[in-house]
Amino acid sequence: MTEHLEKRIHTLPDKPGVYLMKDLHNTIIYVGKAKDLSKRVSQYFTRPQSGKVQAMVFNTVTFDTIITHTEKEALILEMNLIHQHYPRYNILLKEGSHYPYIALRKGPDPYLKIVRQNHDKKYYYFGPYPNARSAYRMTGLLNKIFPLRKCNIMPKAACLYFHIGQCLAPCINDIKEEVYTALANEIERFLKGDVQEKVKEYKDKMEQASDALNFELAQEYKVILEDIIHVTDKQNMEVIDKKDRDIFAFSTRESYVSLAVFVFRQGVLLGKGSYIVEAFGELEEQLLQLIGQYYRQKSIPEEIIINNHFLVKALQNQLEIPTHFVEKGRLFELMNLVQENAIQTLDDHFLTARLDDDKLGLLTSLGQLIQVTTPYHIDMFDNSHLQGSEPVGAMVSFINGEPVKKLYRKFHIQSKNKQDDASSMEEIISRRYARIQKENDKLPDLIIVDGGQLQLRAAKKALDKLSLNVPVIGLFKNEKHQTKGIVTLEGEIIDLTQTPSLFFFLIRVQDEVHRFAITFHKQLRSKAMSRSIFDDITGLGPNRQSLLNQRYASIDMLKKASLEELAQLIPKTVAETLYKKLANLKS
Repeated sequence: MTEHLEKRIHTLPDKPGVYLMKDLHNTIIYVGKAKDLSKRVSQYFTRPQSGKVQAMVFNTVTFDTIITHTEKEALILEMNLIHQHYPRYNILLKEGSHYPYIALRKGPDPYLKIVRQNHDKKYYYFGPYPNARSAYRMTGLLNKIFPLRKCNIMPKAACLYFHIGQCLAPCINDIKEEVYTALANEIERFLKGDVQEKVKEYKDKMEQASDALNFELAQEYKVILEDIIHVTDKQNMEVIDKKDRDIFAFSTRESYVSLAVFVFRQGVLLGKGSYIVEAFGELEEQLLQLIGQYYRQKSIPEEIIINNHFLVKALQNQLEIPTHFVEKGRLFELMNLVQENAIQTLDDHFLTARLDDDKLGLLTSLGQLIQVTTPYHIDMFDNSHLQGSEPVGAMVSFINGEPVKKLYRKFHIQSKNKQDDASSMEEIISRRYARIQKENDKLPDLIIVDGGQLQLRAAKKALDKLSLNVPVIGLFKNEKHQTKGIVTLEGEIIDLTQTPSLFFFLIRVQDEVHRFAITFHKQLRSKAMSRSIFDDITGLGPNRQSLLNQRYASIDMLKKASLEELAQLIPKTVAETLYKKLANLKS
């Protein structure tokens, strides 16, 4: 321990707060929270450490602290700082979006939709569901068995759904509010697991259709009945009470931690989540940090159950909700089931592939190979165009070997020669880092361009104009246009096929920037094609065009739409004109 660190440790307060470990370059390499800053931080330097904790301590030259009033404040600050600085030794859960909800519009004329937030008071919310697939499947089932409005724009005549009994047709009928209130209550009961009434209804319908020798209709009812049972059977088995609760359990193996969670809402099991991360430091401290990260984007329930009684008090203090470790009864059985899932997830991982390669080790190897400081933050650029049409640029960012999607950027190419890849590369790099300079933001440790010497020189030219000194490399391709390794500004070619871990890591970064660029390019081409199709159709203004673009993500999807589907979104005469034009494109 250096003299500087020893002096800093002696001045630490015995108060709650956050500590930030920093390396030789004053970069934050680890963020932690403590109930007692003096006790927690000094432990790193006065106790023997091993593995990555030892590496972190070895690389710590100094540290800062931020005192908070409570441990909960420290937890919130810790989470915010981790997601602001991406310290290389903090273990982060994969970035994800908020869980989806099924939203039912209140009042007259209700309809269903999938949303990621539950703040609009005009809707009832059911969920959250663990993934969009589960939510969309349930919504599809609800739309089949309840006569809700399906059309986004109210048509002037009853559509097909009314004639098959799946809509009350508010477009032509005056539906009393009490009818919709009863319907909303019925849907709420169904989503809470009370499905027996609907099961009986569709069994009766199936038998009646079969008795009438209408076997096609009987088969339709049979499919709906099977869907009801399939979608709700697992949920019904797990109903305990009407609480919103999450049940956590974890398992460890060698140097990895598996954290599993079952999500219950209104007493109904909506699904599970599983996360595997490398172990780092004190297990209980890491679990608290992981669960804190989990709730950055997930709704907090009424109650948490966890299979570690040492974590109960800490979680309860930090999240301010009842937290329990149970030892008997149904919740105990479920907690053990969650732990089985955590164990199985970890076992499955070890049977397939270790978590991933040691990403920090790979980045160290990459830095040594190209003789630069370890590139913990990498930006990679790519261009995409087809014969100059809708040319775009894209950038993805990887920090500590993981993609950070909120840092991704898209670029509309503005240069006159849109087919010149080098010119496009110079433009997007110049624009990106001029913005970074303006906002005084952090530069990457390494820039990778998907191309050879031309693109490399263009990137270097852009950086030189901005007086920036950031290392730049390209990805070398053979005569078959297959990536084989790295190419430097000096023209040195480094074949990576004999170092597969590093090779596949760079391929992963390359695939991600390709995907991001091509997806953006296709979106623009689709919109451009849609504009050319829509422009000369009378009655198809910007609002209706926007509605069609929301429903049909690509021109190919729009071509597959039936006239009946189009007529549910736009007036029938306009739909007929559009349908004929699309039919001509198909021929």
